[in-house]
Amino acid sequence: MGFLGRLFGSTYETVDVARARELLDGGAVLVDVRTAQEYRAGHAPAARHIPLDALGTRQRELSKDRPVVTVCRSGARSANAARRLATAGTTVRAYVPYGIDWYAYFMRRLAERPANL
Repeated sequence: MGFLGRLFGSTYETVDVARARELLDGGAVLVDVRTAQEYRAGHAPAARHIPLDALGTRQRELSKDRPVVTVCRSGARSANAARRLATAGTTVRAYVPYGIDWYAYFMRRLAERPANL
C-alpha cells in the first residue's frame, strides 16, 4: 500500500497495467464497473460486467477467494468499487489511470491474454 493509502486508510491497492496483468494471469477477476452502454461499446474479453450502481446487490457473485481488479473509464468508479468490495472483505486491486489514452492501452493489453473466468 502506498503512502497516501496508509495516510488516508485506503483498503485497496492501486495498480498499473503491468501489475493488473500479472494479477489477472495469476487468477484475479477483472470487474468492469462502467455502465451497460459503456460496456457494450467495448470491453476487455476477460471482464465481468458489474456496474457500480449494481455492485451492492451483485458483489456476492464474486468469490472472496480470488482477488479482484476493478476498472472503469476514468478511475473514479473503479476506486469507489474497490473501496466498497474491500470493506466487504474482498481482496481488491483498483486500476486507477494516470494518462489520457490509458483505457485503450489497458484494453489492448488485456485483449492479448485469454479469459480466465
